[in-house]
Amino acid sequence: MDNERAQALLQAERARVESLLAHSLAAADEDRDSENMEIAISDAAEPLTAEGVENAVVARLRQRLDAVRRAEDRLRAGTFGRSVLTGEPIPDDRLEADPTAEGTVQEAGGR
Repeated sequence: MDNERAQALLQAERARVESLLAHSLAAADEDRDSENMEIAISDAAEPLTAEGVENAVVARLRQRLDAVRRAEDRLRAGTFGRSVLTGEPIPDDRLEADPTAEGTVQEAGGR
């Protein structure tokens, strides 16, 4: 994969993840705010459950953003598109599907 295509994929993924992260952080704040409001709720655990879900989503999105950063670092270093474990080339179709891929499908256990 050429560097321009890789850069475009990573920029799009960064924008997507940052947008989702901002939305999820706002939702988590809303959940905390609603938890503190004194209103009659049929299920008092509902705000806590929603907050827990949002916190898990936020954690996963931060991990994804870290993966984007690592891929951007590999692109700058000239190692993008190669396995971080073996140096083997990662097929372009895998990188199109996941530009943050750090290894081949075989290395990932067929995932």
